[in-house]
Amino acid sequence: MDLLLAAVLALLAIAAATAFAPKLGVAAPLLLVLAGLAVGLLPVVPAFEVDPEWILAGVLPPLLYSAAVSMPAMEFRRDFGAISGLSVVLVVVTSVLLGLLFAWLIPDLGIPAGIALGAIVSPTDAVATSIVKRLGVSPRVVAMLDGESLLNDASALVLLRSAIAGMAATVSLWSVAGSFVYSVVLAAVIGIVIGWVNLRVRARVMNPTVNTVISFTMPFLASIPAEHFGASGLVAAVVAGLVTGRGAAKFLSPQHRLSDAQNWRTVELVLEGAVFLVMGLELTAIVDDVETAHSGAWHAAGLAAIALAATILIRAAYVAPLFAGLARRARRAETIRDFIRTKQESHPGAGIPVPPKASPAQADRMRSMFRRRVADIDYYLDERLGWREGTIVVWAGMRGVVTLAAAQTLPSDTPSRSLLVFIAFLVAIGSLLIQGGTLPWLVRWVMPARDPEDGAAERRELRRVLQGAAMAELSGSEDPAIRAMAERMRAAWQLSNQEGVGDDADDELAEVEGADATAEHGAASAAGAAAPGADSADAAQRRLVDPERVRRLRLRMIRAQRDALLDARDEGRFSAAALSAALEDLDAEQISIELKAFE
Repeated sequence: MDLLLAAVLALLAIAAATAFAPKLGVAAPLLLVLAGLAVGLLPVVPAFEVDPEWILAGVLPPLLYSAAVSMPAMEFRRDFGAISGLSVVLVVVTSVLLGLLFAWLIPDLGIPAGIALGAIVSPTDAVATSIVKRLGVSPRVVAMLDGESLLNDASALVLLRSAIAGMAATVSLWSVAGSFVYSVVLAAVIGIVIGWVNLRVRARVMNPTVNTVISFTMPFLASIPAEHFGASGLVAAVVAGLVTGRGAAKFLSPQHRLSDAQNWRTVELVLEGAVFLVMGLELTAIVDDVETAHSGAWHAAGLAAIALAATILIRAAYVAPLFAGLARRARRAETIRDFIRTKQESHPGAGIPVPPKASPAQADRMRSMFRRRVADIDYYLDERLGWREGTIVVWAGMRGVVTLAAAQTLPSDTPSRSLLVFIAFLVAIGSLLIQGGTLPWLVRWVMPARDPEDGAAERRELRRVLQGAAMAELSGSEDPAIRAMAERMRAAWQLSNQEGVGDDADDELAEVEGADATAEHGAASAAGAAAPGADSADAAQRRLVDPERVRRLRLRMIRAQRDALLDARDEGRFSAAALSAALEDLDAEQISIELKAFE
């Protein structure tokens, strides 16, 4: 009964922190850490400790899988070089430098144990991305932080495993590198297979609730086999999530995706909140242990402050040249774009050059690759990275869940284990409180406010793409009623696309597109009645104003528009935010139409 009561109170605390954090201007994880610490200080509360395997094997895979599903695949691909550098190179450099620092500051610790502690505090946490997303930061920065937090956990844990092995025996650099490559490559293969099977199986399950239940098993179906074969279960869960997220719009119905999104948001909220709450609860027992076995909590706090400052400085020293290289890349991209424009202006109408012997399928692929390359160049130029974005990336590198879980995996015979765990906890808590608490202020100070109208042109262009897809679907019909409706829709769209036309045209467009079936098919029925060979006007009217026929026609248009949307996504012609919003609108309309069919 006590355990049940504690679970209920924990859920209420997570809900309260999430609800009140925006009003207080702080992140919910910060409130949960403080709440857990306050409860842990109560004399009636016993010492609290959670097996770290529950977090590493039971909490992190679903959290990372869910984050990977919602990760924009195109942005991830475009900055994969920078993301992999932050996730692997920076983790290794931070771990080694901090290991040397800890070995110098803590007597009798040794370099392997120091590197183990460095690997524990090196990975960043996804909570930073949740804070940054609400502050209007560049989507490219958000994608970079998101990708880093997805992949650096595996790097840190593999390095931690090697460092722990090095405490008992001698390990070579090549053995560590080989272990890392094996762990990542095998995990990636398993993740791809699980993601592919996930989409194909769930596409055949019609019940959205059952579909979501199956999705809850996917991170574990990816991570458990990977861990069994000595690979990284976290990487497998991330890759499975990336594959699922990229193919969900193609294989899963809107109802399935909506159910997934709502339920996974709840899972994320509970799991992440529980970890931060547990962080505060465990801190009291760790402090008592440090006070008893070592030189006191204040000494450990000083070491943690040095470690936190070192992680920020090392991160800044890495990010500065990284962003300088990305700036050079943008300048080269600008030169390439100018060259392409010069060629297009000198040879108007020539199109994309394709070898004469290329098959139609090969020609289409080459044209798509060319358009994707041009879209990548536009992305690098529109979302330039400078010192402002670099400052945000440095300061947003907070530590959190992985650091807490990894710290508790240190063997019990590790020298100064309680001190190392306490330092890791203080680094995680300090980064959340100091960096997380000041990040909103820093963003407002460093970053200029983004113009809300910046995406207006992109939204108009995306709307034209969707309109063109709908018209292409209708124009192939031989039914005069459908052609009449297509002409009316074309006229409304032309009006809505004119400069300066606002909500009135949008309202008229929505009405024409299917909000009012009777009005929409009045013109269509008249056209059908006037067509040669029609029966009688009344019979044509009854035949054409058929709700089921209207519903099927609109669903065909939505499918054509979604296909156009996915093609535009694959070519990278629009931002992930614009594509996601358009896809959600199509999904909502399709769900509404399908629900009306059961009324």
